[in-house]
Amino acid sequence: MTTDLIIMAVIYIAAGLNHFIMPKVYIPIIPPYIPKPKLMNALAGLAEVLLGLGLLFESTRSISALGIILLLIAVFPSNLYMYQKHIPRKAPRIFLALRLPLQLLLIYWAYLYI
Repeated sequence: MTTDLIIMAVIYIAAGLNHFIMPKVYIPIIPPYIPKPKLMNALAGLAEVLLGLGLLFESTRSISALGIILLLIAVFPSNLYMYQKHIPRKAPRIFLALRLPLQLLLIYWAYLYI
């Protein structure tokens, strides 16, 4: 197992857990047209944890990497909404803008393990 794979797994596990530790950070960035934001936040967090854990095992690595790609596509509307509404206000707008193409890099990183 490579160091970058472990780093990716830890990032997704930590991010997923953070959905439960600090839901007030995530719920405001869920666009209003998505129903049940608290449930969606919990599901996204659970998915990140499970997919991150799945990266650590060779037998589930490929399906987990594909799941991460699909998750990144699914949460893109939240990143776009975050930029459009400038949430959080204290974040520099350029940071919010840079998050958008960062999704493509994260998708590519996951793709390397399919």
